[in-house]
Amino acid sequence: QVQLVESGGGSVQAGGSLRLSCVASESFDKLYRMAWFRQAPGNEREGVAALSPNAVQFWYADSVKDRFTTSQEHTQKVLYLQMNSLKPEDSAIYYCAATPYGENWYGNLHPRTYKYWGQGTQVSVSS
Repeated sequence: QVQLVESGGGSVQAGGSLRLSCVASESFDKLYRMAWFRQAPGNEREGVAALSPNAVQFWYADSVKDRFTTSQEHTQKVLYLQMNSLKPEDSAIYYCAATPYGENWYGNLHPRTYKYWGQGTQVSVSS
């Protein structure tokens, strides 16, 4: 069982930046697919960004493309989400997710693809 712990959330004004971190309980080797999701009150969980098991391919939701960047720290135990030019509509609880490569695949940004989830971190953006 992989444990994921997010941090870095907070309150910022529109146009500001935040960097979220996700620390894993074990190192991720090339077999893990990882992603960031978010969920605002009353909305479904939305895929924000994902990276391939070898961290050479990346996928982003259209709503965050060119503003958000995901990366993986070289020890492969930390996943980051750099969020720039934040908008009020980016306000949500952000979740880190991971799954072993080879599990059922529903899409890189589909929540059903991911087996392990963190507890989430709140991001609030004021106008």
